[in-house]
Amino acid sequence: MTIEAKKILFVTGTRADYGKLNPLAIEAYDQGFDITYFVTGMHMMQKYGLTKKEVQRNTQFNVIEFLNQREGDAQETILAKTINGFSDYLKEINPDMVVIHGDRIEAIACSLVCATNYTLSVHIEGGELSGTIDEILRHCNTKLCSFHMVSSIEAKRRVIQLGESDQNVFVIGSPELDIHLRDSGVSISQVRERYDIKTDDYGICIFHPVTSETQSIGQQSIDLFKALTSSRKYFVVIQPNNDPGNIEITNVIKSLDKDQFRVIPSMRFNYFSELMKNSSIFIGNSSAGVREAPFIGIPSIDVGTRQKNRAMAKSVYKCEASEIEKIVELIYDNWNKRSTRDPSYGDGDAAKKFVDVLKNKQLWRIPLQKYFKETQ
Repeated sequence: MTIEAKKILFVTGTRADYGKLNPLAIEAYDQGFDITYFVTGMHMMQKYGLTKKEVQRNTQFNVIEFLNQREGDAQETILAKTINGFSDYLKEINPDMVVIHGDRIEAIACSLVCATNYTLSVHIEGGELSGTIDEILRHCNTKLCSFHMVSSIEAKRRVIQLGESDQNVFVIGSPELDIHLRDSGVSISQVRERYDIKTDDYGICIFHPVTSETQSIGQQSIDLFKALTSSRKYFVVIQPNNDPGNIEITNVIKSLDKDQFRVIPSMRFNYFSELMKNSSIFIGNSSAGVREAPFIGIPSIDVGTRQKNRAMAKSVYKCEASEIEKIVELIYDNWNKRSTRDPSYGDGDAAKKFVDVLKNKQLWRIPLQKYFKETQ
């Protein structure tokens, strides 16, 4: 079997990780690799927009779907279900490599299955600092996966600090920036029409649960949206992910004035990219605010602890949800204030670098029994 004919299985559980993985999958497919998606998690749930449909649009790929949760399932229950389901599919498909992204519960389940079955696996965007349970799961994935494709030199240093060999760590940048760099294929008027957005003068808000702050996340949501309401600016609000605490956030979002807020469960990624490129500000606790917004050149307000310790560009402003007056002031001061592109998380060529690594024949021969590499 040639390198190009090798079977690569991509694991996706959310709209967010799919936006990062798909540029890699497309480039690998174009170079002759056989691509399959294992689709699970939020993708399979109507409440979050049934985003498995987005994956299915890539008709050149094989797609396997697995429902790993019901509404209200505990994280450890989802973990157990995903391990069982992915283990079955792994043995059935027998891929040459599994691509796993980031820090979600589905990712840790699949990286664990790969490790115990000695299946070659690559972890995308390891070595990041963010705080909360996400960071713990991300570092666990680093230890379980065979090798690593990270977004920055700093991330590579941290992965090596975790005992990984520097020969197995490659800096490619953040893959979602590839999408933002190129033309989205749609106009902002098409985006507004499809998603019923009333004005071209808008901000974007995405506020996710923080699993270690479930007792206070409801009040944080009340405070944040009180600030946005007080600003009298129009906001497009994307519904939060399905981590514990999402119900409290969703209940606050349901009470918002529909004339000031357009609430959307999820968006096609190219439409979301165009929406971001034309927005006046980004606010919330999504990684999009600290990675994608600075790359695009729009200001962002990072709220709370979810992105704690992540590298912040000058166009990113930190605050707590309870700092209502500060949030309003930051909105007014930075509304539609453009900045130069920040390259901290890459230059928008991650997919090419990803495939360049895959074409190295030595990569496919790395030992699957891992050992801790001492740093000097």
